[in-house]
Amino acid sequence: MEVEKYVADKVLELCEKNHMSRYQLSARTGISQSVLSDIINRKNLPTLVTLEKICRALQISLSEFFEDGSERVPARLTKEQTEVLALWKSLSKEEQHFVITCMKSLKK
Repeated sequence: MEVEKYVADKVLELCEKNHMSRYQLSARTGISQSVLSDIINRKNLPTLVTLEKICRALQISLSEFFEDGSERVPARLTKEQTEVLALWKSLSKEEQHFVITCMKSLKK
C-alpha cells in the first residue's frame, strides 16, 4: 500500500473511531483544515511534527499509528492496570500462580 493512502486511511479511521470531525482534529492540533484536507486527499504527506500532533490529538503514539492491528501491549496503561501490576510485583511466585489460575477460571 502506498504511504499516502495508508496515512490518509488511518487518519480517517482514527477520527471515526474517536468520533472526531476533521474540524475538531484541526482545532485540537492547530493544523489548518486545508493541510489536513491535503493529507486526507493524498496530495501531501504530513511532516513528522504534523503527524505527532495528529497522534497526540487522537491520544495514540506514533508506533500505534503505524501498527498492523495485531494484538499488543498498550503503550499507556490505565490507572487500574498500573495498580494491578504494582500488586502483582509484590506477590510470591505461588501467589502469582494462584491469581493466574483464578483469572483463567473467570474466562470460562
